[in-house]
Amino acid sequence: MKLKRFRKVTKTVGSLCLLFSVIFIPPIIVSLIYNDGVLPEFFDSLLLTFALGLILWLPFRTKRVELYRRDGFLIIVLVWLALSFISSIPFDLILHTSVIDSLFEAVSGVTTTGATVLSGLDDMPPSLLFYRQELQWFGGMGLIVLAVAVIPQLGIGGMSIYKAEVPGVMKEEKLTPRLSQTASLLWKMYLGITIACATAYWLAGMSLYDAISHSLATVSTGGFSTHDQSLNYFHSPLIQLIAITFMLLGAINFSIHFMVLKNKTPKFYFKDEEVLLFLGVVMLAIATIFFTLQTVNYFHYIFKDLLDTAFTVVSMITSTGFVTVDYSYWPLFIPFFLILIGFVGGCGGSTAGGMKVMRILILIKLVKREMYRLLHPKGVFHIRLNGHNKIASRTLQSVFGFFALYVGSFVVLLLLMMADGVDQVTAFSAIATCMNNMGPGLGDVTSSFAGLDDPAKIISVASMLLGRLEVVSVLVLLSPEYWRA
Repeated sequence: MKLKRFRKVTKTVGSLCLLFSVIFIPPIIVSLIYNDGVLPEFFDSLLLTFALGLILWLPFRTKRVELYRRDGFLIIVLVWLALSFISSIPFDLILHTSVIDSLFEAVSGVTTTGATVLSGLDDMPPSLLFYRQELQWFGGMGLIVLAVAVIPQLGIGGMSIYKAEVPGVMKEEKLTPRLSQTASLLWKMYLGITIACATAYWLAGMSLYDAISHSLATVSTGGFSTHDQSLNYFHSPLIQLIAITFMLLGAINFSIHFMVLKNKTPKFYFKDEEVLLFLGVVMLAIATIFFTLQTVNYFHYIFKDLLDTAFTVVSMITSTGFVTVDYSYWPLFIPFFLILIGFVGGCGGSTAGGMKVMRILILIKLVKREMYRLLHPKGVFHIRLNGHNKIASRTLQSVFGFFALYVGSFVVLLLLMMADGVDQVTAFSAIATCMNNMGPGLGDVTSSFAGLDDPAKIISVASMLLGRLEVVSVLVLLSPEYWRA
Protein backbone atom coordinates (compact mmCIF):
# COMPACT_ATOMS: atom_id res chain seq x y z
CA MET A 1 0.00 0.00 0.00
CA LYS A 2 1.32 3.42 -0.92
CA LEU A 3 2.22 5.74 1.97
CA LYS A 4 -0.34 8.36 0.92
CA ARG A 5 -3.17 5.81 0.88
CA PHE A 6 -1.96 4.39 4.19
CA ARG A 7 -2.24 7.83 5.78
CA LYS A 8 -5.71 8.43 4.36
CA VAL A 9 -7.04 5.05 5.43
CA THR A 10 -5.44 5.17 8.87
CA LYS A 11 -6.77 8.64 9.67
CA THR A 12 -10.28 7.77 8.51
CA VAL A 13 -10.44 4.47 10.40
CA GLY A 14 -9.09 6.21 13.49
CA SER A 15 -11.68 8.99 13.21
CA LEU A 16 -14.49 6.49 12.90
CA CYS A 17 -13.21 4.44 15.84
CA LEU A 18 -13.25 7.62 17.95
CA LEU A 19 -16.83 8.18 16.87
CA PHE A 20 -17.78 4.55 17.47
CA SER A 21 -16.74 4.78 21.13
CA VAL A 22 -20.13 6.44 21.76
CA ILE A 23 -21.82 3.02 21.48
CA PHE A 24 -20.72 2.28 25.06
CA ILE A 25 -22.35 5.37 26.59
CA PRO A 26 -26.01 4.13 26.51
CA PRO A 27 -25.21 0.79 28.22
CA ILE A 28 -23.19 2.71 30.82
CA ILE A 29 -26.32 4.78 31.55
CA VAL A 30 -28.47 1.62 31.71
CA SER A 31 -25.95 -0.01 34.05
CA LEU A 32 -26.12 3.03 36.35
CA ILE A 33 -29.95 2.91 36.36
CA TYR A 34 -30.17 -0.81 37.12
CA ASN A 35 -26.97 -1.04 39.18
CA ASP A 36 -26.25 -4.39 37.53
CA GLY A 37 -22.56 -4.53 38.45
CA VAL A 38 -20.96 -4.37 34.99
CA LEU A 39 -20.23 -0.64 34.82
CA PRO A 40 -16.40 -1.08 34.95
CA GLU A 41 -16.45 -3.44 31.97
CA PHE A 42 -18.26 -0.92 29.77
CA PHE A 43 -15.94 1.87 30.91
CA ASP A 44 -12.95 -0.30 29.98
CA SER A 45 -14.50 -1.01 26.56
CA LEU A 46 -15.03 2.70 25.95
CA LEU A 47 -11.46 3.59 26.96
CA LEU A 48 -9.94 0.83 24.80
CA THR A 49 -11.94 1.92 21.76
CA PHE A 50 -11.15 5.60 22.27
CA ALA A 51 -7.46 4.82 22.74
CA LEU A 52 -7.35 2.76 19.54
CA GLY A 53 -9.00 5.54 17.57
CA LEU A 54 -6.65 8.14 19.06
CA ILE A 55 -3.56 6.09 18.18
CA LEU A 56 -4.69 5.78 14.55
CA TRP A 57 -5.93 9.35 14.15
CA LEU A 58 -3.41 11.45 16.10
CA PRO A 59 -0.36 11.12 13.78
CA PHE A 60 -2.35 12.39 10.77
CA ARG A 61 -4.78 14.80 12.47
CA THR A 62 -3.47 17.90 10.65
CA LYS A 63 -3.68 16.42 7.15
CA ARG A 64 -6.83 16.94 5.11
CA VAL A 65 -7.96 13.71 3.52
CA GLU A 66 -9.54 13.42 0.06
CA LEU A 67 -10.88 9.93 -0.49
CA TYR A 68 -11.51 8.14 -3.76
CA ARG A 69 -13.90 5.28 -4.41
CA ARG A 70 -11.16 2.64 -4.19
CA ASP A 71 -10.27 4.01 -0.74
CA GLY A 72 -13.89 3.65 0.32
CA PHE A 73 -13.89 -0.14 -0.23
CA LEU A 74 -10.81 -0.64 1.95
CA ILE A 75 -12.01 1.75 4.65
CA ILE A 76 -15.46 0.16 4.94
CA VAL A 77 -14.01 -3.35 5.23
CA LEU A 78 -11.41 -2.26 7.82
CA VAL A 79 -13.99 -0.28 9.78
CA TRP A 80 -16.38 -3.22 9.91
CA LEU A 81 -13.59 -5.53 11.02
CA ALA A 82 -12.48 -3.05 13.68
CA LEU A 83 -16.05 -2.48 14.83
CA SER A 84 -16.62 -6.24 15.06
CA PHE A 85 -13.65 -6.79 17.36
CA ILE A 86 -14.37 -3.64 19.37
CA SER A 87 -17.99 -4.69 19.84
CA SER A 88 -16.95 -8.10 21.13
CA ILE A 89 -15.04 -6.67 24.12
CA PRO A 90 -18.01 -6.41 26.57
CA PHE A 91 -19.13 -10.00 25.88
CA ASP A 92 -15.63 -11.21 26.71
CA LEU A 93 -15.26 -9.04 29.83
CA ILE A 94 -18.75 -9.64 31.25
CA LEU A 95 -19.72 -13.17 30.18
CA HIS A 96 -16.16 -14.55 29.87
CA THR A 97 -17.11 -16.27 26.64
CA SER A 98 -14.43 -17.47 24.24
CA VAL A 99 -12.95 -15.02 21.75
CA ILE A 100 -14.78 -16.77 18.90
CA ASP A 101 -18.15 -16.71 20.69
CA SER A 102 -17.72 -13.05 21.66
CA LEU A 103 -16.82 -12.17 18.08
CA PHE A 104 -19.75 -14.17 16.71
CA GLU A 105 -22.25 -12.39 18.97
CA ALA A 106 -20.80 -8.97 18.16
CA VAL A 107 -20.75 -9.54 14.40
CA SER A 108 -24.28 -10.94 14.51
CA GLY A 109 -25.29 -7.71 16.24
CA VAL A 110 -23.59 -5.13 14.03
CA THR A 111 -24.59 -6.94 10.82
CA THR A 112 -28.20 -7.18 12.11
CA THR A 113 -28.17 -10.95 11.60
CA GLY A 114 -29.69 -11.88 14.94
CA ALA A 115 -28.10 -15.34 15.21
CA THR A 116 -26.77 -16.07 18.68
CA VAL A 117 -24.58 -18.40 20.70
CA LEU A 118 -25.98 -17.19 24.04
CA SER A 119 -28.73 -18.59 26.23
CA GLY A 120 -30.24 -17.57 29.56
CA LEU A 121 -30.89 -14.02 28.37
CA ASP A 122 -33.50 -13.38 31.08
CA ASP A 123 -30.80 -13.68 33.76
CA MET A 124 -28.18 -11.46 32.08
CA PRO A 125 -27.37 -7.86 33.14
CA PRO A 126 -29.90 -5.42 31.61
CA SER A 127 -27.11 -3.17 30.32
CA LEU A 128 -25.51 -6.03 28.36
CA LEU A 129 -28.85 -7.00 26.83
CA PHE A 130 -29.48 -3.38 25.90
CA TYR A 131 -26.00 -3.27 24.37
CA ARG A 132 -26.86 -6.22 22.09
CA GLN A 133 -29.99 -4.40 20.91
CA GLU A 134 -28.07 -1.15 20.40
CA LEU A 135 -25.44 -2.89 18.25
CA GLN A 136 -28.14 -3.91 15.82
CA TRP A 137 -29.62 -0.43 15.61
CA PHE A 138 -26.27 1.22 14.92
CA GLY A 139 -25.31 -1.55 12.50
CA GLY A 140 -28.60 -1.31 10.62
CA MET A 141 -28.12 2.22 9.41
CA GLY A 142 -27.42 4.63 12.21
CA LEU A 143 -23.68 4.56 12.84
CA ILE A 144 -22.27 4.56 9.31
CA VAL A 145 -24.84 7.08 8.10
CA LEU A 146 -24.25 9.24 11.18
CA ALA A 147 -20.51 8.99 10.56
CA VAL A 148 -20.94 10.16 6.97
CA ALA A 149 -23.02 13.07 8.27
CA VAL A 150 -20.13 14.35 10.41
CA ILE A 151 -17.23 13.22 8.21
CA PRO A 152 -16.87 16.60 6.44
CA GLN A 153 -16.15 18.20 9.83
CA LEU A 154 -13.34 15.65 10.28
CA GLY A 155 -11.66 16.76 7.07
CA ILE A 156 -12.61 13.58 5.22
CA GLY A 157 -14.46 13.20 1.93
CA GLY A 158 -17.49 11.02 2.54
CA MET A 159 -18.98 10.10 -0.85
CA SER A 160 -16.63 7.17 -1.40
CA ILE A 161 -17.57 5.71 1.98
CA TYR A 162 -21.28 6.31 1.30
CA LYS A 163 -21.13 4.47 -2.04
CA ALA A 164 -19.24 1.52 -0.54
CA GLU A 165 -21.53 1.26 2.49
CA VAL A 166 -25.13 1.97 1.43
CA PRO A 167 -26.94 -1.30 0.55
CA GLY A 168 -28.71 -1.72 -2.76
CA VAL A 169 -28.24 -0.96 -6.44
CA MET A 170 -28.68 2.80 -6.83
CA LYS A 171 -25.51 3.92 -5.03
CA GLU A 172 -25.57 7.39 -6.63
CA GLU A 173 -28.98 8.29 -5.25
CA LYS A 174 -29.02 11.21 -2.81
CA LEU A 175 -32.06 12.84 -1.23
CA THR A 176 -30.44 16.27 -0.97
CA PRO A 177 -27.66 17.97 -2.98
CA ARG A 178 -25.15 17.62 -0.14
CA LEU A 179 -24.16 14.16 1.06
CA SER A 180 -23.90 15.18 4.70
CA GLN A 181 -27.48 16.51 4.54
CA THR A 182 -28.65 13.23 3.00
CA ALA A 183 -26.94 11.22 5.74
CA SER A 184 -28.34 13.47 8.46
CA LEU A 185 -31.84 13.22 7.00
CA LEU A 186 -31.67 9.42 6.80
CA TRP A 187 -30.50 9.24 10.40
CA LYS A 188 -33.33 11.49 11.59
CA MET A 189 -35.93 9.38 9.77
CA TYR A 190 -34.38 6.21 11.20
CA LEU A 191 -34.48 7.70 14.70
CA GLY A 192 -38.03 8.94 14.25
CA ILE A 193 -39.34 5.54 13.11
CA THR A 194 -37.55 3.91 16.05
CA ILE A 195 -39.14 6.29 18.54
CA ALA A 196 -42.56 5.61 17.01
CA CYS A 197 -41.96 1.85 17.30
CA ALA A 198 -40.83 2.11 20.94
CA THR A 199 -43.90 4.20 21.79
CA ALA A 200 -46.21 1.66 20.14
CA TYR A 201 -44.60 -1.25 22.01
CA TRP A 202 -44.86 0.64 25.31
CA LEU A 203 -48.53 1.48 24.78
CA ALA A 204 -49.14 -2.19 23.87
CA GLY A 205 -47.95 -3.33 27.30
CA MET A 206 -44.16 -3.70 27.18
CA SER A 207 -42.07 -2.13 29.91
CA LEU A 208 -40.23 1.01 28.81
CA TYR A 209 -36.94 -0.93 28.86
CA ASP A 210 -38.30 -3.75 26.69
CA ALA A 211 -40.09 -1.32 24.38
CA ILE A 212 -36.94 0.66 23.63
CA SER A 213 -34.80 -2.48 23.38
CA HIS A 214 -37.12 -4.25 20.95
CA SER A 215 -37.69 -1.13 18.86
CA LEU A 216 -33.93 -0.99 18.22
CA ALA A 217 -34.00 -4.56 16.92
CA THR A 218 -37.26 -4.19 14.98
CA VAL A 219 -36.54 -1.09 12.90
CA SER A 220 -32.98 -2.28 12.22
CA THR A 221 -34.47 -5.67 11.18
CA GLY A 222 -31.97 -7.24 13.56
CA GLY A 223 -34.02 -9.67 15.63
CA PHE A 224 -32.21 -9.81 18.97
CA SER A 225 -34.45 -9.89 22.04
CA THR A 226 -33.99 -9.41 25.76
CA HIS A 227 -35.78 -12.71 26.38
CA ASP A 228 -35.01 -16.29 25.38
CA GLN A 229 -38.57 -16.65 24.04
CA SER A 230 -38.16 -13.61 21.79
CA LEU A 231 -41.47 -11.78 21.21
CA ASN A 232 -43.40 -14.90 22.21
CA TYR A 233 -42.48 -13.92 25.79
CA PHE A 234 -45.23 -11.27 25.70
CA HIS A 235 -48.07 -13.46 24.33
CA SER A 236 -49.61 -10.42 22.67
CA PRO A 237 -51.21 -10.34 19.18
CA LEU A 238 -51.06 -6.53 19.30
CA ILE A 239 -47.29 -6.58 19.82
CA GLN A 240 -46.98 -8.99 16.89
CA LEU A 241 -48.96 -6.60 14.67
CA ILE A 242 -46.78 -3.67 15.73
CA ALA A 243 -43.65 -5.72 14.99
CA ILE A 244 -44.97 -6.65 11.52
CA THR A 245 -45.65 -3.00 10.72
CA PHE A 246 -42.24 -1.71 11.74
CA MET A 247 -40.32 -4.64 10.26
CA LEU A 248 -41.94 -3.79 6.93
CA LEU A 249 -41.11 -0.10 7.37
CA GLY A 250 -37.49 -0.98 8.11
CA ALA A 251 -37.32 -3.13 4.97
CA ILE A 252 -38.63 -0.42 2.61
CA ASN A 253 -36.24 2.01 0.91
CA PHE A 254 -35.80 5.04 3.17
CA SER A 255 -35.88 7.34 0.16
CA ILE A 256 -39.52 6.29 -0.31
CA HIS A 257 -40.21 7.14 3.34
CA PHE A 258 -38.66 10.53 2.61
CA MET A 259 -40.97 11.13 -0.35
CA VAL A 260 -43.99 10.11 1.72
CA LEU A 261 -43.06 12.45 4.57
CA LYS A 262 -42.12 15.31 2.25
CA ASN A 263 -45.36 15.14 0.27
CA LYS A 264 -47.51 14.00 3.19
CA THR A 265 -49.14 11.19 1.23
CA PRO A 266 -48.62 7.39 1.26
CA LYS A 267 -49.23 7.10 -2.50
CA PHE A 268 -45.48 6.86 -3.17
CA TYR A 269 -45.44 3.42 -1.53
CA PHE A 270 -47.84 2.21 -4.22
CA LYS A 271 -46.17 3.97 -7.15
CA ASP A 272 -42.74 2.40 -6.64
CA GLU A 273 -42.20 -0.90 -8.49
CA GLU A 274 -39.72 -2.21 -5.93
CA VAL A 275 -42.07 -1.63 -2.99
CA LEU A 276 -45.00 -3.16 -4.88
CA LEU A 277 -42.97 -6.26 -5.76
CA PHE A 278 -41.75 -6.56 -2.17
CA LEU A 279 -45.26 -6.33 -0.72
CA GLY A 280 -46.53 -8.69 -3.42
CA VAL A 281 -43.94 -11.33 -2.52
CA VAL A 282 -44.85 -10.94 1.17
CA MET A 283 -48.57 -11.42 0.51
CA LEU A 284 -47.97 -14.36 -1.83
CA ALA A 285 -45.69 -16.08 0.70
CA ILE A 286 -48.22 -15.59 3.51
CA ALA A 287 -51.06 -16.99 1.37
CA THR A 288 -48.96 -19.94 0.17
CA ILE A 289 -47.89 -21.01 3.65
CA PHE A 290 -51.24 -20.38 5.36
CA PHE A 291 -53.30 -22.35 2.82
CA THR A 292 -50.72 -25.14 2.69
CA LEU A 293 -50.94 -25.56 6.46
CA GLN A 294 -54.73 -25.46 6.26
CA THR A 295 -54.79 -28.28 3.72
CA VAL A 296 -52.84 -30.61 6.05
CA ASN A 297 -54.96 -29.59 9.06
CA TYR A 298 -51.92 -28.25 10.89
CA PHE A 299 -53.75 -25.10 12.08
CA HIS A 300 -56.75 -24.89 14.38
CA TYR A 301 -57.35 -21.20 15.22
CA ILE A 302 -57.79 -19.08 12.09
CA PHE A 303 -56.87 -15.60 13.39
CA LYS A 304 -53.95 -16.71 15.56
CA ASP A 305 -52.61 -19.02 12.88
CA LEU A 306 -52.88 -16.36 10.17
CA LEU A 307 -51.11 -13.87 12.46
CA ASP A 308 -48.32 -16.35 13.22
CA THR A 309 -47.91 -17.06 9.50
CA ALA A 310 -47.78 -13.37 8.60
CA PHE A 311 -45.37 -12.63 11.44
CA THR A 312 -43.01 -15.46 10.49
CA VAL A 313 -43.01 -14.55 6.78
CA VAL A 314 -42.37 -10.86 7.43
CA SER A 315 -39.70 -11.66 10.02
CA MET A 316 -37.87 -13.93 7.58
CA ILE A 317 -38.13 -11.90 4.37
CA THR A 318 -37.07 -8.70 6.15
CA SER A 319 -34.15 -10.66 7.66
CA THR A 320 -35.26 -9.70 11.18
CA GLY A 321 -35.43 -13.15 12.74
CA PHE A 322 -37.97 -12.60 15.53
CA VAL A 323 -39.90 -15.79 16.32
CA THR A 324 -43.24 -16.57 17.90
CA VAL A 325 -43.50 -20.18 16.69
CA ASP A 326 -40.93 -22.85 15.86
CA TYR A 327 -41.36 -22.92 12.09
CA SER A 328 -38.81 -25.75 11.75
CA TYR A 329 -41.63 -28.13 12.79
CA TRP A 330 -44.00 -26.89 10.10
CA PRO A 331 -44.64 -29.69 7.57
CA LEU A 332 -43.76 -30.22 3.91
CA PHE A 333 -41.60 -27.66 2.10
CA ILE A 334 -42.44 -24.70 4.35
CA PRO A 335 -39.27 -24.43 6.51
CA PHE A 336 -37.08 -24.56 3.38
CA PHE A 337 -39.37 -22.07 1.63
CA LEU A 338 -38.95 -19.61 4.52
CA ILE A 339 -35.16 -19.84 4.21
CA LEU A 340 -35.42 -19.23 0.46
CA ILE A 341 -37.50 -16.05 0.77
CA GLY A 342 -34.72 -14.69 2.95
CA PHE A 343 -32.57 -14.56 -0.19
CA VAL A 344 -35.00 -12.00 -1.64
CA GLY A 345 -34.69 -9.73 1.38
CA GLY A 346 -36.00 -6.17 1.59
CA CYS A 347 -35.68 -3.13 -0.64
CA GLY A 348 -32.44 -1.40 -1.50
CA GLY A 349 -31.59 1.52 0.80
CA SER A 350 -33.25 -0.24 3.74
CA THR A 351 -31.96 -2.01 6.83
CA ALA A 352 -32.97 -5.46 5.55
CA GLY A 353 -30.57 -8.11 4.30
CA GLY A 354 -30.80 -10.50 1.36
CA MET A 355 -30.01 -9.80 -2.28
CA LYS A 356 -32.54 -6.91 -2.30
CA VAL A 357 -35.82 -6.73 -4.19
CA MET A 358 -34.46 -4.14 -6.62
CA ARG A 359 -31.93 -6.64 -7.99
CA ILE A 360 -34.63 -9.31 -8.31
CA LEU A 361 -36.84 -6.78 -10.11
CA ILE A 362 -34.07 -5.89 -12.56
CA LEU A 363 -33.34 -9.58 -13.22
CA ILE A 364 -37.04 -10.14 -13.99
CA LYS A 365 -37.00 -7.20 -16.41
CA LEU A 366 -33.85 -8.56 -18.07
CA VAL A 367 -35.50 -11.95 -18.61
CA LYS A 368 -38.58 -10.27 -20.11
CA ARG A 369 -36.36 -8.22 -22.43
CA GLU A 370 -34.59 -11.34 -23.69
CA MET A 371 -37.97 -12.97 -24.38
CA TYR A 372 -39.07 -9.91 -26.39
CA ARG A 373 -35.80 -10.04 -28.35
CA LEU A 374 -36.47 -13.65 -29.30
CA LEU A 375 -39.82 -12.60 -30.73
CA HIS A 376 -38.56 -9.33 -32.25
CA PRO A 377 -34.84 -9.75 -33.10
CA LYS A 378 -34.53 -6.27 -34.59
CA GLY A 379 -36.36 -4.49 -31.82
CA VAL A 380 -34.70 -2.12 -29.34
CA PHE A 381 -35.98 -2.56 -25.79
CA HIS A 382 -34.95 -0.37 -22.88
CA ILE A 383 -35.35 -1.43 -19.27
CA ARG A 384 -37.13 1.23 -17.26
CA LEU A 385 -37.92 1.66 -13.59
CA ASN A 386 -41.32 2.95 -12.52
CA GLY A 387 -42.27 3.36 -16.16
CA HIS A 388 -39.97 6.26 -17.04
CA ASN A 389 -36.48 6.01 -15.51
CA LYS A 390 -34.19 4.18 -17.91
CA ILE A 391 -31.78 1.87 -16.10
CA ALA A 392 -28.17 2.43 -17.20
CA SER A 393 -26.31 -0.49 -18.78
CA ARG A 394 -23.66 -0.14 -16.07
CA THR A 395 -26.30 -0.81 -13.43
CA LEU A 396 -27.55 -3.86 -15.32
CA GLN A 397 -24.00 -5.22 -15.51
CA SER A 398 -23.48 -4.63 -11.79
CA VAL A 399 -26.60 -6.65 -11.00
CA PHE A 400 -25.31 -9.58 -13.08
CA GLY A 401 -21.91 -9.27 -11.42
CA PHE A 402 -23.38 -9.14 -7.93
CA PHE A 403 -25.59 -12.16 -8.56
CA ALA A 404 -22.65 -14.23 -9.86
CA LEU A 405 -20.40 -13.23 -6.96
CA TYR A 406 -23.17 -13.85 -4.44
CA VAL A 407 -23.95 -17.35 -5.70
CA GLY A 408 -20.25 -18.21 -6.04
CA SER A 409 -19.48 -17.01 -2.52
CA PHE A 410 -22.46 -18.91 -1.13
CA VAL A 411 -21.32 -22.18 -2.75
CA VAL A 412 -17.73 -21.80 -1.50
CA LEU A 413 -18.84 -21.02 2.07
CA LEU A 414 -21.34 -23.89 1.99
CA LEU A 415 -18.64 -26.35 0.91
CA LEU A 416 -16.31 -25.08 3.63
CA MET A 417 -19.03 -25.55 6.24
CA MET A 418 -19.73 -29.09 5.05
CA ALA A 419 -15.99 -29.86 4.94
CA ASP A 420 -15.97 -29.05 8.66
CA GLY A 421 -18.38 -31.93 9.21
CA VAL A 422 -21.66 -30.01 9.40
CA ASP A 423 -24.65 -31.84 7.89
CA GLN A 424 -26.14 -30.53 4.64
CA VAL A 425 -29.35 -29.05 6.07
CA THR A 426 -27.56 -27.23 8.88
CA ALA A 427 -24.76 -26.04 6.58
CA PHE A 428 -27.13 -24.73 3.91
CA SER A 429 -29.38 -22.90 6.35
CA ALA A 430 -26.45 -21.56 8.40
CA ILE A 431 -24.77 -19.97 5.37
CA ALA A 432 -28.11 -18.77 3.99
CA THR A 433 -29.17 -17.17 7.25
CA CYS A 434 -25.75 -15.58 7.82
CA MET A 435 -25.21 -14.22 4.30
CA ASN A 436 -28.76 -12.87 4.24
CA ASN A 437 -28.34 -11.49 7.81
CA MET A 438 -31.52 -13.33 8.73
CA GLY A 439 -30.93 -15.08 12.09
CA PRO A 440 -32.74 -18.41 12.60
CA GLY A 441 -31.89 -21.44 10.49
CA LEU A 442 -32.70 -25.15 10.34
CA GLY A 443 -31.15 -28.31 11.73
CA ASP A 444 -28.59 -27.64 14.47
CA VAL A 445 -28.91 -23.84 14.10
CA THR A 446 -32.68 -23.55 14.43
CA SER A 447 -32.47 -21.57 17.67
CA SER A 448 -28.75 -21.14 18.36
CA PHE A 449 -25.32 -21.50 16.75
CA ALA A 450 -23.80 -22.60 20.07
CA GLY A 451 -23.61 -26.22 18.92
CA LEU A 452 -21.22 -25.47 16.05
CA ASP A 453 -17.48 -25.81 16.55
CA ASP A 454 -15.12 -22.84 16.27
CA PRO A 455 -14.20 -23.28 12.55
CA ALA A 456 -17.90 -23.37 11.63
CA LYS A 457 -18.53 -20.24 13.72
CA ILE A 458 -15.65 -18.44 11.97
CA ILE A 459 -17.15 -19.38 8.58
CA SER A 460 -20.50 -18.03 9.84
CA VAL A 461 -18.86 -14.76 10.93
CA ALA A 462 -17.25 -14.39 7.49
CA SER A 463 -20.64 -15.07 5.88
CA MET A 464 -22.35 -12.39 7.99
CA LEU A 465 -19.77 -9.75 7.12
CA LEU A 466 -19.75 -10.74 3.45
CA GLY A 467 -23.54 -10.48 3.30
CA ARG A 468 -23.69 -7.16 5.16
CA LEU A 469 -21.05 -5.63 2.87
CA GLU A 470 -22.85 -7.09 -0.16
CA VAL A 471 -19.95 -9.27 -1.34
CA VAL A 472 -18.40 -6.87 -3.85
CA SER A 473 -16.89 -4.50 -1.29
CA VAL A 474 -14.94 -7.40 0.20
CA LEU A 475 -14.02 -9.37 -2.91
CA VAL A 476 -12.74 -6.30 -4.75
CA LEU A 477 -9.91 -6.17 -2.18
CA LEU A 478 -8.80 -9.64 -3.30
CA SER A 479 -8.16 -8.38 -6.83
CA PRO A 480 -4.48 -7.74 -7.63
CA GLU A 481 -5.62 -4.80 -9.78
CA TYR A 482 -6.87 -3.00 -6.66
CA TRP A 483 -3.41 -3.00 -5.05
CA ARG A 484 -1.47 -1.98 -8.18
CA ALA A 485 -2.86 1.58 -8.27
